[in-house]
Amino acid sequence: METKKFMGFLPVNAISIKDLFAFEKSFANLLAIAVTVVFLVMFIVGVGNYLLHGHHVFNVTREHPWGLLIATYVFFVVSSTGLCIVGSLGDVFKFEALNYQLFSRRAIFGSIVTILAGFAVIAFEIGHPLRMMVYNVLTPGFTSAIWWMGTLYGLYLTFMIIEFIFLLRHEMRRAQIFGFIGLMVGLAAHSNLGSVFGFLNARPISNGVYYPTYFILTAFITGIFIAFIMMGFRYKLDFPPEIRKMLTGLAKIQGFLLGAFLFFAGWKMLTDVYGGMPGRADVAWHIFHSWTFWAEIVLAILIPGLVILLGQAQSHVKMFYASLIGMVGVFFMRYNLVHDTQLKPLQMMKTTRYQLPPQWVEYFPSTTEILISLGGLGLMFVMYYVGTRLFDLDEPVIEEAPE
Repeated sequence: METKKFMGFLPVNAISIKDLFAFEKSFANLLAIAVTVVFLVMFIVGVGNYLLHGHHVFNVTREHPWGLLIATYVFFVVSSTGLCIVGSLGDVFKFEALNYQLFSRRAIFGSIVTILAGFAVIAFEIGHPLRMMVYNVLTPGFTSAIWWMGTLYGLYLTFMIIEFIFLLRHEMRRAQIFGFIGLMVGLAAHSNLGSVFGFLNARPISNGVYYPTYFILTAFITGIFIAFIMMGFRYKLDFPPEIRKMLTGLAKIQGFLLGAFLFFAGWKMLTDVYGGMPGRADVAWHIFHSWTFWAEIVLAILIPGLVILLGQAQSHVKMFYASLIGMVGVFFMRYNLVHDTQLKPLQMMKTTRYQLPPQWVEYFPSTTEILISLGGLGLMFVMYYVGTRLFDLDEPVIEEAPE
């Protein structure tokens, strides 16, 4: 396909609007388009309802201030960091033996569109995103983990875009430099996102050093899940030999990561219940008896882990479906993280004269929250699809000639 230089420096494919809709009219493609359109309509309806009626269309309260939109934002930004980590295996760390560079461009572009989708969702939870950006610069809160999260993720997105441009231009040294910086900033932003939960002294179930490490580990796991999904759709489950070799290597890494995560999660649960600490042990037992907790464990860890453990790491079709199941589990993982943190009412919760605080804080997302969250997926699908048509995401990395 003919390429041209956009703004004089960015190589893009010369396509028309008609070319965007030139695709094979197969059942799978038509189904994907239908799902994307439905999600986009959901987003428009949800945003419209929010703009008409305000923030009270969300089911968040003073007792449960973080809801589904926060969980969806975490889902997207964790996915972005995971794709950045997987993409760095090829273009930053040069693991050429397993051809990880064949996925680098797609991974870095995926990291950009997923974090943009996350920003789109969280914008409506913030309420005044432009005002937030202005005050974020004019009145920085250096002791605020949330301020650092917004600042670091903004820098991370900038470095990812610069790295992607250099990858398209085959300027591999510069791509490696900005990719490494972007990876370090992304890891800092991601561990800082964990500190947003770990710094909650009033919430013993979250407080501690576990979550900054947990976010990095689960980001890597998520990135590998998405790698299998992306390549599965790209090659329609008919993988070329070099892609099969790369995916086999990723599956082996995934087996180790899932085992490590199960180990850490097990010890987290044991330390939570040990000693019967109020606000920690009782919440941990409550979480243990919830179906969403077991959905997370079974879908995100046990099923993909068993597929790998039973020797199916080289069955890339099975790993594709296991990764789809795993991503559903990852979403439950993010939802549980946000919701479980707020299960226990705080002692300072206001009550009426003859009413005691409830034992547990109940929450279920509103229709508007669900519409905007699913709409974020639609935005991500559209951005990713347009990117696959505009950019040569499959083109192998070409090393620069020595000077």
